[in-house]
Amino acid sequence: MTTIDTLSVNAIRVLSADAIQKANSGHPGLPLGCAPMAYELWMNHMNHNPADPAWENRDRFVLSGGHGSMLLYSLLHLFGYGNLSMEDLKQFRQMGSITPGHPEYGHTTGVEATTGPLGAGMGMAVGMAAAEAHLAAVFNKENFPVVDHYTFALGGDGCMMEGISSEAFSLAGTLGLGKLIILYDSNRISIEGDTDLAFREDVAKRMEAFGFQTLLVEDGTDLEAIGRAIEEAKADTSRPSFITIRTEIGYGCPAKQGKASAHGEPLGEDNVAALRETLGWPGREPFYVPEEVYSHFADAAGRLAETEAAWKVMFAAYCEEYPEMEALWNQYFNGTAEVVKKLEADGDFWKAGEKAEATRSLSGKIINRVKDLMPNLIGGSADLGPSNKTAMNGEGDFSLENRTGRNLHFGVRELAMTAVGNGIMLHGGLRAFVATFFVFSDYVKPMARLSALMNVPLTFVFTHDSIGVGEDGPTHEPVEQLAMFRSMPNFHIIRPCDAVETAAAWYSALASEKTPTALVLSRQNLSPVAGTSREALKGGYVLEDCEGAADLILIASGSEVELAVKAGRQLTLEGRKVRIVSMPSMELFEEQTEEYRESVLPKAVRRRVAVEALSGFGWERYTGLDGAVVSMTSFGASAPAAELFEHFGFTAEHVADVARKLLER
Repeated sequence: MTTIDTLSVNAIRVLSADAIQKANSGHPGLPLGCAPMAYELWMNHMNHNPADPAWENRDRFVLSGGHGSMLLYSLLHLFGYGNLSMEDLKQFRQMGSITPGHPEYGHTTGVEATTGPLGAGMGMAVGMAAAEAHLAAVFNKENFPVVDHYTFALGGDGCMMEGISSEAFSLAGTLGLGKLIILYDSNRISIEGDTDLAFREDVAKRMEAFGFQTLLVEDGTDLEAIGRAIEEAKADTSRPSFITIRTEIGYGCPAKQGKASAHGEPLGEDNVAALRETLGWPGREPFYVPEEVYSHFADAAGRLAETEAAWKVMFAAYCEEYPEMEALWNQYFNGTAEVVKKLEADGDFWKAGEKAEATRSLSGKIINRVKDLMPNLIGGSADLGPSNKTAMNGEGDFSLENRTGRNLHFGVRELAMTAVGNGIMLHGGLRAFVATFFVFSDYVKPMARLSALMNVPLTFVFTHDSIGVGEDGPTHEPVEQLAMFRSMPNFHIIRPCDAVETAAAWYSALASEKTPTALVLSRQNLSPVAGTSREALKGGYVLEDCEGAADLILIASGSEVELAVKAGRQLTLEGRKVRIVSMPSMELFEEQTEEYRESVLPKAVRRRVAVEALSGFGWERYTGLDGAVVSMTSFGASAPAAELFEHFGFTAEHVADVARKLLER
């Protein structure tokens, strides 16, 4: 290790310790232990350009152990990313700073993914590697490897304990994602102490069983050994690679090195001073970095910029020789808005259904319509494609043998599926969707939350949306899931009632730029509902109305809209003035103006009944103290769907009875 290498590695350590100490909050253990591997990777083996963080062919780096965020911020600062200044480091974990406690995509330039929930970054890295493999197969020509980069992820024992990493790595090995390289910070320490307390497996053997090349670096401070391992990993493009690097948590701080207490608390001023002394750091003032270190990183940034410049020369020649591929590239990376415009003007897309049909089947037809307009649409299901109706006809299956396939097969891995979907979207160039039964969205939720937090418009196809699942019984009948997703910020959930509303749901999902969308779709056939329209894009709209002021408003979503219509007509025959409102999406409705919402649900009409064959939690915002909700209050039962709907009160007569009681008050 040269003197400048030593200074540079220690700059990362000292900056991390100083920022955490100033914040009096944070996790110094990982940055102190992982500084050598991160420095070696970023300085000598990773293609990136601080002057152009969005370069399409950059290598991706995901810090899966997001609690060690100061490691990443120190690197970004030293390399000159996004003008991340020393003042920004001093504002670590403070209100309004660009250096939050865990890395946040879209908030800090150079952060490729929001991480923190351990293992999540591993799953997203798998998605990025899959995206690279697919795009390379689509675009690369002989002598023109325009898509040719690696995905690196760094995480520790906690990431390896979480089940999501096993799900994701099993899939990565099956797919042979040879440009995925995992750096495993093996320090044998977790928050509660030595990992022997709860984690004694041979991790490398597990990874080998998944189909990874496994490598070992015994000394995590040996830059040459780390570099050799990275190059060996890069050389094997037939298998993903897993590099175990033995480190000491809290390295360089005598009182904390190798101890659990180094993980998640500031070192303390005396210990920071001892760290400086142990490392032989030339300055005693906090946040001091020698000028030769900045010069060293600036020289590296210049070299890295030349790498991108050479790629741009190649890409320009590629576009000249293959103009049709340039047009396709632009369609992949910038063409979504044009597709949305075409769908908006396509009368057939918005055509009403002619027969009773499950909204999952209607969604399947839309997917196969859209895939011809959007060649970069890619997606699949957690082993439920035939039931979710998500297969794209004639597009092949993405696999080790066929990288151009657009149908993804995630296996029974819902959590990893969603992380992979996020990673594909984060990579850029592709528009992804993922699918499963709605009840299994419980497994999806943690990564769907990251979709929303990152402003990534991943599309979720959730089918078998209610007790209409039928004979499979309460284990497969979702009840509380809709309320769960409705409670999440920046997440659209749309439960359409027929073909027109299903088209609106897909249109909304594809048009969304920063908000993930879940389509909640029926297993059972639903009859076309008269009056449905593009107004569904507003989340809630008047489906049928009366003359003059209404006595009562019936509100419903999905399969229950037809019930509300039938109940409303019964009440109308009895002389009642009834308005029927379809509410496929509370979130989209809440985004409308107050004037519009008042026009649909006027405050003066206090008698309201909401109907939904799921938990009624949340409907109170629309039914108020004077209203009622016809909903599920139990976990369902095992029986044919029609019997279940009658048993639990989802009939037009029961809805009308509930409304009559309100009207009699």
